[in-house]
Amino acid sequence: MDAPSHIVTIPMGTRCRVAVVLGTRPEAIKMAPVVRALDRRDDRFERLVITTSQHREMLAQAMGAMGLRADLDLGLTHINRTLAEFTAHALLALQRALAEIRPHLLLVQGDTSTVASAALAAFYQGIPIGHVEAGLRSGDMRRPFPEEANRRIASVVTDLHFAPTETARANLLREGIPTGDVFVTGNTVVDALQSVPARARFDEPALDAVDWHQRRVLLVTVHRRENLGENLHGLCRAFKRLVTRHHDIEIVFPVHLNPAVREVVFAELHEVPGITLLDPISYPDLLEVMRRCYLVLSDSGGIQEEAPALQKPILILRNVTERPEVVQAGFGRLVGTDSDAVATTTSNLLQDPAAMRRMTAGRNPFGDGRAAERIVRIVEQRFGLRIEHRAAAIGA
Repeated sequence: MDAPSHIVTIPMGTRCRVAVVLGTRPEAIKMAPVVRALDRRDDRFERLVITTSQHREMLAQAMGAMGLRADLDLGLTHINRTLAEFTAHALLALQRALAEIRPHLLLVQGDTSTVASAALAAFYQGIPIGHVEAGLRSGDMRRPFPEEANRRIASVVTDLHFAPTETARANLLREGIPTGDVFVTGNTVVDALQSVPARARFDEPALDAVDWHQRRVLLVTVHRRENLGENLHGLCRAFKRLVTRHHDIEIVFPVHLNPAVREVVFAELHEVPGITLLDPISYPDLLEVMRRCYLVLSDSGGIQEEAPALQKPILILRNVTERPEVVQAGFGRLVGTDSDAVATTTSNLLQDPAAMRRMTAGRNPFGDGRAAERIVRIVEQRFGLRIEHRAAAIGA
């Protein structure tokens, strides 16, 4: 095993100050279990949550659902800003915040512009970085864009890589990350969904009006940049064909707040019989829809992870995925965005109950719901072992 590549020395009797940076709804959901695990060890850790509010409304919704509160909100919303503008603002604001807080460790999750900005801000100041859900790779820098670049940037400057699966670990080792800095923990999304119990009623009244007993419900979500424009128009055409062809189905479609998504979806699907369009729903509502639905169609990374945990088949509305474990375990199929392919594949599956059963017969590849505890235990152990800091090792 390669030697660890960094060290942090914490004076005896001093708690380890951990800054957790969040910008989007998935980050809040997936980091909530880690925050709770840190809080359970408050004799060892001082935890601070910093939010960029990259997606302000959806982040606030998720934080409320997961019982999180920001210790510092930088108030940087992504709306009406280019990627470059948001990233520049976030980098400067996070650099100032970290300089004031001086954490012993920064924790980030995933692959957003918030993650890349926070990792760089910490790296510039010599603050060690822990990356939760590290090592995901699609192999295509444009799919997803800019997430594939963001997570690679984060990996270059990260000190502790918390890989959700062996596949993710292998990706990191292939890129030259020292073996001793990579830890397979499982995915914290499993921890998160296990903390949200099933519910009899929804927060969103329109969901209570859905006939869950008599109709087969398909959950649909679309938001990836590569799926905007003509691809999104094609997907909407496929959804209309499905409800026309299969009279016993209903599509439930929470529509992302991105205007480029909403303008197309509402123009194409508003008042189409069999399709229920909603504003973004709460995380407990989303999980309850997934528990009750028959099939999922989505380009979301998080939903690709949640579907196997809830034993639901998913058709992935992308041409590549950084979560190949979903397909390998049988729960998912890559169907792309071609209108005919999506409609045909979905129709065939709706008419083949045996194929549906086969898709959900496998084992969840994303862990057992104890990822957050593993992450915090690793941090605890590593900070207690006087681990050499990368900069010092390089200069030695």
